[in-house]
Amino acid sequence: MDLKESLKIIKKRRRFILIFASAVFLFVLAVTFLMTPQFQGTTKVIIEAVEPNNFTSATRTTSRDPDFIQTQFQLIKSLAVATRVEKMLSLSDTWQERFGEDKEKTFLAKTFSWIKGIKKQIWAKEEKTSPEKQQQAFVDGIISQISQNVIVQPVTDSRIVNIGFQSPDPEFAALVANTVIRAYIDESLDLKVEASRRVLEWMTTKAETQRTKLEAAEKSLQAFTGDKDILTLENRIAVTPQKLSEISTRLVGAEARRKEVEALYNQIKVVRNDPAKAETVPAVMSDPTLQILRSQIVTAEKSIMELSGKYGPKHPVMNKARGDLYVLRRKRVQEINRVIQSIENEYKLAVSVEEGLKEQFDTTKAEVHALNKNFMEYETLKRDVATYRQLYDALMLKIKEQGINETSQPVSVLIVEEAKTPLKPVKPVVPLNILLGLFVAVVGGIGFGFLVDYLDSTIRGVDETEMLLGTPVLGVISSCNLKGLSPEKVVLAQPTSPLSESYRALRTAVLLSSEKESPKRVLITSSVAGEGKTTISVNLAITLAQSERSVLLIDGDLRKPRIHKILGLSNEKGLSTYLSGATDADILQKGPYFNLSILTAGPTPFNPSELLMSKTMKNLLNVLSAKFDIIICDTSPILVVSDAHHLSNLFDGTILVAKARMTKDDMARKSLKLLKSVGGKVLGMVINAQGEHDEGYGYYHREYYGVSDDDEDKGIGIGKSLTRRGGSILKGGGSSRSSSQNTG
Repeated sequence: MDLKESLKIIKKRRRFILIFASAVFLFVLAVTFLMTPQFQGTTKVIIEAVEPNNFTSATRTTSRDPDFIQTQFQLIKSLAVATRVEKMLSLSDTWQERFGEDKEKTFLAKTFSWIKGIKKQIWAKEEKTSPEKQQQAFVDGIISQISQNVIVQPVTDSRIVNIGFQSPDPEFAALVANTVIRAYIDESLDLKVEASRRVLEWMTTKAETQRTKLEAAEKSLQAFTGDKDILTLENRIAVTPQKLSEISTRLVGAEARRKEVEALYNQIKVVRNDPAKAETVPAVMSDPTLQILRSQIVTAEKSIMELSGKYGPKHPVMNKARGDLYVLRRKRVQEINRVIQSIENEYKLAVSVEEGLKEQFDTTKAEVHALNKNFMEYETLKRDVATYRQLYDALMLKIKEQGINETSQPVSVLIVEEAKTPLKPVKPVVPLNILLGLFVAVVGGIGFGFLVDYLDSTIRGVDETEMLLGTPVLGVISSCNLKGLSPEKVVLAQPTSPLSESYRALRTAVLLSSEKESPKRVLITSSVAGEGKTTISVNLAITLAQSERSVLLIDGDLRKPRIHKILGLSNEKGLSTYLSGATDADILQKGPYFNLSILTAGPTPFNPSELLMSKTMKNLLNVLSAKFDIIICDTSPILVVSDAHHLSNLFDGTILVAKARMTKDDMARKSLKLLKSVGGKVLGMVINAQGEHDEGYGYYHREYYGVSDDDEDKGIGIGKSLTRRGGSILKGGGSSRSSSQNTG
């Protein structure tokens, strides 16, 4: 929405805006001048948080927590501080004397008191309350008023806080402001003492619990130490893993040795019974004794070969040499068997050593697991003891610190300036209230005007209507004061008036509404009754007749016909009688203009819809179209009955009349949808009774036309003379197209 549209809405809704703004401004003025003057006593203080002494630190710091100051503000305004003020000043004894009903000087204060009294009577219980309860309720009311009237305001860019109290009595306002500070200090100290007491009780209980747990943990550790011989456990924990590592190393070596000997043993086992093959085994072959024997055997064999050349085979020397060779060979076999046996023994020894080391390794490993389990349990017990002792010592230290800081001041309050008796009231600020009231009245009034305009869903202007409904607006008939003149005859009575000009503009739009040629049959309807379709039909027909065209105006509203009443014609016969077959001639009557004919509705039939959708109606329109240049038909509202549905197909176009600020957007949209659903052609819409200031339509300057009151009277005379002329020419019924042209 641009600025022009906004200004247009403000101008259009100026009446609502002025009423709302006036009411708001008058209300603000009334409240301002009827308020009881309020005086404010103000005390200036500096509030800082003080941290308790910390024995682990050499400094004493002040808190910079941003939430601290807000917390103190809420405490100052609390009911607890207000209760202390009431007790310090004994207000329950002097309140009635200070602020009784006889002290209420303004009408507004008395009115509020009267309203409160009625409220109490309405919500009061039926049973009577005791005097003690009444007194307590009275005191509670005083405390509540004190708490509500305390004002806390921090001074910008400083650490000073203004603590004020408002009251109709200036001396009382200063007195309460100063008393609030003292009550706040006492309340802060009491809160600190109470909190310290509760903390001490809690810490004492927790310390006793921790002491009990510490004693139980120490007893458990001592019992475990005795049962598990924990004195030598640490040495064993250090030695046993080393022993396990050594055994593991030896076991690996034993396994390697056993595998080596086992491989040799497997070779010997195959050639055990064959010394010759056994001797080929490297382990046997490398035996030193066998090597010597092999050398001796070779020497003996060589010697026998040498002796065989000197001596015979049976010579004693030969026998002795062969015997020595036999002995050497026998020793070789024995030595081979000995080596094989030693290898077997060595294999058995390696297996035995490996098994022994495995058994020793498993035993040592089990011992390590047991030691680790005991040691872990021992460490757990030691840790529990250390934890409980640490917690117990910390609690005891905190208890001592809390006992020392119990009576220390938790908040540092420095009174910079005590409250003095105020000389001028702080409320009401008349100039400020007037300015604010004026601002709220103007802004609220404009907002209220926009709200009214937003909630208004009626037809209001051409641009908005065309945008919402997607249908062109052919004309706008403005709403103006006709000075008692019938609106249906305004074109005849005031031909030079702006309203008559609106109908001429509508005539032009209707004639140009079709792309090919001007429509000859025009149906005029509306969504509901009372939107001015009959008025527009009559005036449009007259303006068309004034343009030298032969025009026929048909009253197609067979249910509630009005054209015959407007024009003062007979309705004994007409459209209904012709369609029902009761008459077939002389149904046209002379109109108020010389080339305007009227076909009235006739008596109301019991079946108007059936008559209008009959073939007779279609044939009648065809006959009349040949006689007249243009036919205007007024019919029933489309959302009320179905007559317009049937007639829309018989006409070249339909005009939907909508009354400004009456016809709803959805009503017009539904009417257009119904017309299009039955195949009717919609020429456009006509907005009737448009206000002079709605979207800038209408004629605001009478001087533009140069029309004075005398000119209007002359115009009326001209209209009447034209009417008389037309009456003489139209004698004998409806005029034909040729006669109208000749007359023109």
